[in-house]
Amino acid sequence: MKHIPNIITLINLLSGCVGLVFVMQGDLIWASGCIWVGGLFDFLDGFAARLLRVKSEIGKQLDSLADMITFGALPAFIMFTLIGEQGGNAYLPYVAFSIAAFSALRLAKFNIDTRQTNHFIGLPTPANAIFISSLPFIALYNAEYFVLLNGPILAAIAVILSALLVAPVGLLSLKFANFTFSDNWRRYLIIAFAISLGILIKALAIPVVILVYILISIFDRSLQ
Repeated sequence: MKHIPNIITLINLLSGCVGLVFVMQGDLIWASGCIWVGGLFDFLDGFAARLLRVKSEIGKQLDSLADMITFGALPAFIMFTLIGEQGGNAYLPYVAFSIAAFSALRLAKFNIDTRQTNHFIGLPTPANAIFISSLPFIALYNAEYFVLLNGPILAAIAVILSALLVAPVGLLSLKFANFTFSDNWRRYLIIAFAISLGILIKALAIPVVILVYILISIFDRSLQ
């Protein structure tokens, strides 16, 4: 029973590996979908660990290693491909790999930072990866907005996201310790906002929701 959370974590890692294969095949939609699958299993491994009351140091380290593949390397390669598709400077796409580098730094800091039990310091790697995963879907379903994102703008987004990963800013953890409204009203608000906006503007809702999530956290003095 104690190995079940680790098995779920490995499925997260394998999702990232499969996503990298899709990137190499030029299919960014399925590659982005693998980030969502990995995110689901990233949630489930922690849920299973709490349900089964099993916790280990190897599980903690394994979780970060899996996250590095699915939420660090995979989104970096997706962004690399998106920037490259815009043409222009041949070296500009390599800026995307700052996402992988700063994701590694973010995860390493998280593993040794005892303050990040009830909230995060810096943008969580899954949130960063989900933001990037939305871009191919925006190109597909909200093309009129994606045309505004040329190579330099995408590269700038990559740099800003990389900086946010290690920024000394407290951000709300979206993991539920319980389901009472008084303790989780911010989380419920973000979820309700995400669902409503997703119905209205589809994939474009994802970066907007993540921006709102960051703003809510910044203005929550209990997190700073």
